[in-house]
Amino acid sequence: MVQLHQTVLAVDMPQTGGSKYLDDDGKVKRTGSVWTASAHIITAVIGSGVLSLAWATAQLGWLAGPVVMLLFSAVTYFTSSLLAACYRSGNPISGKRNYTYMDAVRSNLGGVKVTLCGIVQYLNIFGVAIGYTIASAISMMAIKRSNCFHKSGGKDPCHMNSNPYMIAFGLVQILFSQIPDFDQLWWLSILAAVMSFTYSSAGLALGIAQVVVNGKVKGSLTGISIGAVTETQKIWRTFQALGDIAFAYSYSIILIEIQDTVKSPPSEEKTMKKPTLVSVSVTTMFYMLCGCMGYAAFGDLSPGNLLTGFGFYNPYWLLDIANAAIVIHLIGAYQVYCQPLFAFIEKQASIRFPDSEFIARDIKIPIPGFKHLHLNVFRLIWRTVFVIITTVISMLLPFFNDVVGLLGALGFWPLTVYFPVEMYIAQKKIPRWSTRWVCLQVFSSGCLVISIAAAAGSIAGVLLDLKSYKPFRSEY
Repeated sequence: MVQLHQTVLAVDMPQTGGSKYLDDDGKVKRTGSVWTASAHIITAVIGSGVLSLAWATAQLGWLAGPVVMLLFSAVTYFTSSLLAACYRSGNPISGKRNYTYMDAVRSNLGGVKVTLCGIVQYLNIFGVAIGYTIASAISMMAIKRSNCFHKSGGKDPCHMNSNPYMIAFGLVQILFSQIPDFDQLWWLSILAAVMSFTYSSAGLALGIAQVVVNGKVKGSLTGISIGAVTETQKIWRTFQALGDIAFAYSYSIILIEIQDTVKSPPSEEKTMKKPTLVSVSVTTMFYMLCGCMGYAAFGDLSPGNLLTGFGFYNPYWLLDIANAAIVIHLIGAYQVYCQPLFAFIEKQASIRFPDSEFIARDIKIPIPGFKHLHLNVFRLIWRTVFVIITTVISMLLPFFNDVVGLLGALGFWPLTVYFPVEMYIAQKKIPRWSTRWVCLQVFSSGCLVISIAAAAGSIAGVLLDLKSYKPFRSEY
């Protein structure tokens, strides 16, 4: 809780200079670098969303699929650069620090927009936690079914319930959620980033191998053909594909928190330009390769989760490694995404109840051969409850592809586009109706239209899934 109390106290402190051990806001010296920031971003960006890109490309076709992915990468890089400029208010070197996305909105926009931002951001984080729980369970089941199928020689269909795997993931998250803050997550982020490259590379390699086996590149210029689906389904699926791609690029909601781990000088804004460029470039390359090779391998039949599309064929061990890498990555990604929400609740609790022993109390747990483990009672209870709630909802709504599309659609415009654009306009004092202002507003409005279309497509997909759905009885 030391870090948290420092954050709370530092908000109103003058930020005029640092010392050997403290930064200009009175907090312990930040040690983050370009590489740790890149690891955090890659951990957040290359998540389970990459697995749905082959399906998204299949809906859009060889023409629109790659173009849409490039457009989303350009939008993400552009708006991330705008957002990074809002980490400090006023002077980019000595201005007041904004520790969270909401702090940046409060400093630059204020009023009701702060409340709206908080609702959208934290609901989106809550939704991402649910999406990651579903994705991890699918990958754990894929390992179990692959081995079962291999042992039975293909005779056993190996059906199983997803609930035990979601519960197992939840138990692991309860343990890791006791890590206090971002600064202490760097090792988990680096491990998760390595895992993301592992399963993305495996998916890419299997896609290439499948193309070789097929002897041709599948797919068409315009995507899945009318006949395989109805005209109405084609429209809804196209819109949902936009949501899937948007979700694959969403990380703006934690950019400020990542930027707050970076050491200075040089200024944090300048430092963040490199990891943003590196991360978006690397992820776009992987996304293009995984999405396009998956589509080339499966054509119109591209699955919602790329690694499950290869069935249980040899080399089954490679599929097992890839799925295990997904699970490890999602354990880290869950924590990276949820830390801002954890910090917000704990900060508000300490402000509202400054004298509460329950909020501030730490318990010491002796560990043989190590120092005592310090656990904050409030953090232990509230984070555990949060994980339990997300796990239960995941068991209720195990629709990976549709949930991913809906989360991407709902979070993309407000968090990735609208607030960064509005904050940048306020920060740089761009005059109303100037050419620059008009261009930014047109850009924001265009992204809003895409978000609405993507949300409509994803909602249609969820409604379709619900027709054949039984609560807590999801079998694969």
